[in-house]
Amino acid sequence: MPRSTIAVVDSKRLGAIFGPRDAHLRRIRDALGVGVTARDGSIHIDGDEPAVRLATEIFEELDRIARDHGGVESDQVTRLLAVATGAEPPLRHEPIEVQKPGRPLVPRSAGQAEYVQAIRDNDIVLCTGPAGCGKTFLAVAMAVAALRMEQVRKIVLVRPAVEAGESLGYLPGDLQAKINPYLRPLMDALREMMDYEHLKRLTEQDIVEMIPLAYMRGRTLNNAFIILDEAQNTTVSQMKMFLTRLGMGSKMVISGDTTQIDLPAERTSGLVDAVSRLRGIPGCGEVRLGGADIMRHRLVQQIVEAYDR
Repeated sequence: MPRSTIAVVDSKRLGAIFGPRDAHLRRIRDALGVGVTARDGSIHIDGDEPAVRLATEIFEELDRIARDHGGVESDQVTRLLAVATGAEPPLRHEPIEVQKPGRPLVPRSAGQAEYVQAIRDNDIVLCTGPAGCGKTFLAVAMAVAALRMEQVRKIVLVRPAVEAGESLGYLPGDLQAKINPYLRPLMDALREMMDYEHLKRLTEQDIVEMIPLAYMRGRTLNNAFIILDEAQNTTVSQMKMFLTRLGMGSKMVISGDTTQIDLPAERTSGLVDAVSRLRGIPGCGEVRLGGADIMRHRLVQQIVEAYDR
């Protein structure tokens, strides 16, 4: 009977791979019909040759995830099993072509690859997930790539002007100076993909536009890549207003973290409402990222998990 061995060595990582009370292990074993044991810091897999090969690929990927992120989530096991059993096609980690030369941008997790593919396949994509999982960064990267390939004529970056639990009071300056604090994360992402002079020129020519959500009313945006960031802080009426700005040849990406809603308690988040309303409509995609997709400091994933408990 064919056998495969994967050296893990680290017992803590082995526990993360197998999951709480061996939950991940049991799911893989039952789905593929293989025998799995752990001895001397290694995983041993027995069974039919095709099943052993698939199980080995899954456990090797889970080992990489556990090594990089310190843990494995059940939805990652679900994705890997779905691909292994043919229920879902394998996700392609294709590079995103942006303006700035250097290392190509590539999705770094299955969730991120699913997000990028959803943007390619749909005109409207709603993405929810915790801080640091690449919601904003990847959306901006896809917008820059679309502009570079002349699929769109402009990029529009939008955010609701809602403060995180404290009032900043009156902000001095013109409109751009007032909205800069809210749009800074989007600008930071753009600066990682374009050199400063090129970005400044595109901004002056209105090819890259950064505006607060309140200034979207009455507009129709054709041939544009439109990103709404921090969408959990929109109201239902604001979200409806934003969605209906979509013009011909345009694409929208709407992202937010539904665990960090700064609206008054009696208000329903427009993002939460839109996810349920638009589900199943052709051309509208929905992606949920999780802790395993977080690419910030390794502690961020553990912080998110601590607040979720």
